[in-house]
This record gives sequence, C-alpha cells and structure tokens, in this order.
Amino acid sequence: MSTFEAIILALIQGFTEFLPISSSAHLILPSQLLGWQDQGLAFDVAVHVGTLAAVVFYYRTEVVELVVGWFNSLRGQHTSHSRLAWFIVWATVPAAMAGLLGNDLLENYGRSALVIASSTIAFGFLLWYADTRASEKSSLSALTLKQALFVGLAQAIALIPGTSRSGITITAGLLLGLTRMDAARFSFLLSIPIIMLAGGYKGVQLIQQAEPVAWGLVLLGMAIAFVAAYVCIKLFLQVIERMGMLPFVIYRLVLGAILFYLFL
Repeated sequence: MSTFEAIILALIQGFTEFLPISSSAHLILPSQLLGWQDQGLAFDVAVHVGTLAAVVFYYRTEVVELVVGWFNSLRGQHTSHSRLAWFIVWATVPAAMAGLLGNDLLENYGRSALVIASSTIAFGFLLWYADTRASEKSSLSALTLKQALFVGLAQAIALIPGTSRSGITITAGLLLGLTRMDAARFSFLLSIPIIMLAGGYKGVQLIQQAEPVAWGLVLLGMAIAFVAAYVCIKLFLQVIERMGMLPFVIYRLVLGAILFYLFL
C-alpha cells in the first residue's frame, strides 16, 4: 500500500465512520475501481483506533462522567450518568453477539456489490422515513432500557455491509421519538464500546499473524482517521441541527445507484 492509498483510505474511514452513509459502501470503490489491494489488518486496526480516539475526545467530558458513574454504580451509587452508561453496555450486547456468531458468514457472503448497493438504498429510505416521521418529543434523559435495547438491536443489523452503523442507530433513535441531536449523541456514545470490541478483535488477529507491519503508514492512517472523524462529528451535528437527515438520504440513494451501475 502506497502513502497516497493510506491517506485516501484513512480519510474515507474517518469521514464515513460516523456519517449515516456506510463506510463499507465507500471502501469498496477504491478496490473495485482502482484495483487497490486490501489495506491489511494492521492498517485496519489503526484507523479504528483513530476513529475511536476521535469520538472519545469529542465527548471526553461525558465519557469521563459515564465511566465514573458506571464504577460508582457498582458500589450502589446510582445517577443519571450511571443509568446511561448501563444502557450503553446492554445496548452493545446484541451487536457484540451478532459479530461473534455471524462475522465469518458475512465476510464470505455479505460483501458483494449487490448486498452493499441494496442495503445502501434500502436503509437510506428507512432513514428518510424515520426523519420525516420524527416527533422529536423525547430526550436521552428519558430513554428506557427497552428503548436502548431497541437501538442496540438495530446496531446489530449494521453488520450487513452498506447499512451504516451510525445510520441505523440514528434511525432507531428517531423512530423512538428522540430529537435528532440526542439520537446522534446516543449513536456516537454507543459506537465507543463496539469500536473497542472490533478493534480488540482485530488486534488479537494482528498479534497472531506473522506478516511485517509498515508502522509509518499505520501511524499516518491513525492520525488522519482521527482528524477526519473528529471534523466529521462536528460538522455532522451542525448539519442535522439545521437540515435534518435529507442530505444524507439523497447521498445514499445516489451512491447506491452508482454502485448498481458500476458493479451489476
């Protein structure tokens, strides 16, 4: 992998990880159109670490409050922060279980252009439906465990390439009546443990492999993914506050149509 490829792939991963537009739908384009080889496990881990660091840094104050609240709850001290922290933990379970049980199946059969294009369009329409019907009458402070698990189950669906983890969890939040900002906030906070688990799983695989690692490209990819993801989160929240999800719905439909045209 060249330096140019590392920069482009890290930018794609950073910008698409938290937008409701599917990172897998974008990562298929360089390999299919330009013939680029797989970026390798080490680089994959690096960009995951970069995006994880970005969301943790963006929500750093709240993350600290959630972690402290969770540990205090183990000693019987319950607060709104510990409550939300436990909701995030429980909502992570469905995706974690689905990843362990279905990852190999999806790797072998789910990464076709047809699957990615179809899910990009289908879940784009679902996002549009949720956004147009959003009541925005509920806040994250009123979230129940049942509702948190509903978002968690939606996150498990994101294992299907083209779905978009942030897209499907924000869709679920909107269907529950959350405001756009709170739906996005819960989606981003929920991304932290699942990215940690995915990165840890890939990290174990990396330790077990004997292939040499291009540490220069790995560190470069991590840094670029961090900056791109941080900027993405900041701009995304500004856009949805002013315009809602429609720009991303339109983008998904156009992208899905392009994928159908190119690969089918």
